[in-house]
Amino acid sequence: MEYGVPAAGPRLGAVTLAGHFATGCCTGADWIVRATSWRPPRAARRVGLPGLDATIRRMKGPQRIVCLTEETTEWLYLLGEEARIVGISGYTVRPRRARLDKPRVSAFLDGRIDKIVALQPDLVIGFSDMQAALADKLIRAGLNVLVTNQRSVAEIVATMRLVAGLVGASERGDAWIAACEARAAAVTAAGRAWPERPRVYFEEWDAPMISAIQWVSELIGAAGGADVFPELAVQRMGRDRIVADPMDVVRRTPDIVVGSWCGKKFRPETVAARPGWADVPAVRDGQIFEIKSCDILQPGPAALTDGLEQLHRLFASWAARA
Repeated sequence: MEYGVPAAGPRLGAVTLAGHFATGCCTGADWIVRATSWRPPRAARRVGLPGLDATIRRMKGPQRIVCLTEETTEWLYLLGEEARIVGISGYTVRPRRARLDKPRVSAFLDGRIDKIVALQPDLVIGFSDMQAALADKLIRAGLNVLVTNQRSVAEIVATMRLVAGLVGASERGDAWIAACEARAAAVTAAGRAWPERPRVYFEEWDAPMISAIQWVSELIGAAGGADVFPELAVQRMGRDRIVADPMDVVRRTPDIVVGSWCGKKFRPETVAARPGWADVPAVRDGQIFEIKSCDILQPGPAALTDGLEQLHRLFASWAARA
């Protein structure tokens, strides 16, 4: 699988971040966050513009980061830059020690604005249009906010390079990504050797039924499977990936069903009992599985590693039986 990086870099919301993010070259004083509410760090404000210049040179990127979602937290830990993190999402489970090391200051859709402000972050990083309202509150509170909207594997990788560049860790980030790409290439090569690829229905939510987001669909392909709803995967919004007619899944005859109901336990028996689904190959053959949302629906390191590996194991087992 090729992890290409779009020339335009990752899609950004809430603020615009200027720099060479498409190639991961944003290091040191190159990071510049532009927003109507941007203010320099408190220490620099006290001493004026010369002090601001000196502070930015000394900082080498943001020193106090609040991560509103798990993937940024995990990535900063993997880069060895976890000391910069001063607050995390309450949903963070990767890495496990982050829950012990860092205060939890937000859910996904909202957060403790007063608590976040009290941490005096110089940058808050979030993900997706669903955090727009939270980002707006934080900007109005005078904080610098970066919200990315990655949907594809390429955009995930571009975002990871962006964050690595922000903290002066581009070389470490590139090395990790290169190793990840090499493993993905080996997984893809193994899948190509199978005489047949399993047809896969991935369900992100059950009511309404929502099919795989783009990066999951791409990982299904890289792991040796074929997404049965590829035309929905390219839709960036969840509402546009709704499978309105459950019988549409039946008609597409998936060999494997993978569920990852973000925020609640997946129930294979509920899926198998859906009216008209008894003859679906995945139901008939008992090929209904769960991958935890923290491993596959996190647009960061987890999906590219554990998510891909779990998909590949499921598909390899199916291929050995086919």
